Amino acid sequence: MAEAESPQTAYQQLSERLDALARTRLGAEGARGLKRMTAGATQEVWRFDLVENGAETPLVLRRAPGGTRVSDTAVGLESEARLLVAAAEKGVPVPAVRHVCEPEDGIGHAFIMGFVEGETLGGRIVRQPQFEHARTFLARQCGEVIAKIHTIDPAAFPNLRHQTPRELIEQYHATYKASGWPRPVIDLAFRWLFDNCPPDPKEMKLVHGDFRNGNLMIGEDGVRAVLDWEIAHVGDPMEDLGWICTASWRFGQMDKPVGGFGEREDLWAGYEAAGGAPVSRDHALWWEVYGSMRWGVMCASMVMSFRGADPSVERGVIARRTSENEVDLLRLLAN
Repeated sequence: MAEAESPQTAYQQLSERLDALARTRLGAEGARGLKRMTAGATQEVWRFDLVENGAETPLVLRRAPGGTRVSDTAVGLESEARLLVAAAEKGVPVPAVRHVCEPEDGIGHAFIMGFVEGETLGGRIVRQPQFEHARTFLARQCGEVIAKIHTIDPAAFPNLRHQTPRELIEQYHATYKASGWPRPVIDLAFRWLFDNCPPDPKEMKLVHGDFRNGNLMIGEDGVRAVLDWEIAHVGDPMEDLGWICTASWRFGQMDKPVGGFGEREDLWAGYEAAGGAPVSRDHALWWEVYGSMRWGVMCASMVMSFRGADPSVERGVIARRTSENEVDLLRLLAN
């Protein structure tokens, strides 16, 4: 059996291939300073400097793990790059795509995009003084950005999943049952979601699927970039409005429903003002309950990983957060 490639060898190989790509594909003098970033739970995220005319421009390489391990639940790096281009055309703040890697580049499934300065850590965004002014308008701005996302033509992405509200809860119900970890509160939440499931939307929209505090690059001027498009799909546009209000993405600021920094009414007003459909409070509440259920099931499913192929501290810690979502669900269902 061949010996596994060492991390240092893998890093050196990637650095050399990226340098060659910079010369042949981007017309630059090379690439230097390759460094793995901590961001990115499911994909590799690397920062490097592109050397052009003696100057250095920071860029980001977003790559599948090892360049080869592609998740069957993600849209794929090539499609994600296309989504970023389409979003930019609609005025959504996103990093500019510089290059989508091809097999001959030797890097694997990946693309290169511009580096956007700012903060993505939700706890800092909701607490640090430098974002105090931004927090006064962030909720409305998020609504405006979501409305722009929903103008992207789904027909341009025929490979994206199409999922109605009922199909989504059936999917997560199956995942929950497979976890083998019964949770009475989550059972109650599923019963409520099935009983109150909204009808299929009159018009299915392209949905980001993970629009929340933590996936937004924030500066003192507000939203600078929407990141992590890997679970985009076609569905009910209200899903994005509910997910950002899920309590787990408030980072302790429970009195600010929208991402820990704003009010639902401002989010909805921004969405409607930017051309989004009128928001029904009951409809939005359903998606907020769905959001807490969804994250609760995702946390609970970590138990299987922890007991199996990935007994890491991270998996165990995430699994313990299931109880937080149970508290959120009880609070929501009591309203």
